[in-house]
Amino acid sequence: MGTLLCFHAHPDDESISTGGTIARAVAEGHRVVLVIATNGDHGEIPDDLARGETLVDRRRAEAARSAEVLGVHRLVWLDYADSGMTGWEQNDHPRSFVQAPVEEAATSLAAILREEAADVLTVYDWHGNYGHPDHIKVHTVGHRAAELAGTPAVFEATMNRDEMKRFFDEARSQGINPQPEGEEWNPDDPADDGNPMGTPEREITHRVDVSEYVMTKKASITCHRSQVTDAGFFMSLPDEAFKFAFGTEWFIRKGATHPLRDGWLFE
Repeated sequence: MGTLLCFHAHPDDESISTGGTIARAVAEGHRVVLVIATNGDHGEIPDDLARGETLVDRRRAEAARSAEVLGVHRLVWLDYADSGMTGWEQNDHPRSFVQAPVEEAATSLAAILREEAADVLTVYDWHGNYGHPDHIKVHTVGHRAAELAGTPAVFEATMNRDEMKRFFDEARSQGINPQPEGEEWNPDDPADDGNPMGTPEREITHRVDVSEYVMTKKASITCHRSQVTDAGFFMSLPDEAFKFAFGTEWFIRKGATHPLRDGWLFE
């Protein structure tokens, strides 16, 4: 058995990007460590915060519940501030993750990789799936940390842009609206950094089957109830539509050759 370390930018990213992979790895007897870079303090602020409770408090509690649902063995926070989206004033906060020196953040992550003797590290693709500055920083910091720690396998979690299009077409053919009410979104449209969402299928190396664990993934997403826009959309999908859309998770393995194949992070 091995150790998987999943490095994510914000609480809830672990569920959405790699929830099925985490649940599968745990079920197969692997140790899973979750490292979250930021405190998520620029997420949506719920109406039901208790007196003295902050958004950071709520999101940490939600992440802890999500980790428990997924079976994560250890949850670590790097404690950077959420940088917000591209162009937000929060980008310039001195404690924002995007402002963190790469070597500083990578050294912190590398220490955990060494301590855990991690066999596999997951990060995001080169533009963080949709251009969020913190996601891009996870890509950069994660790859550098793997170099420092000598971690043998690095997988970039991504979204299959072509599969998203197929999902939308199939959902519409069944009379299901696959997008939040009132939104008309095309995966080829520019995302936060001006690039389209995710990665073309021809550039992806691994198609990971998580169909047996997809409802665990959905349960972990529901733990992040404070983030109504994201969690609410996922929770609103009928189970069959959710299984169809999220029964596969997509990765690009560093150093692997194409084409796309059915694979696993421990192989």
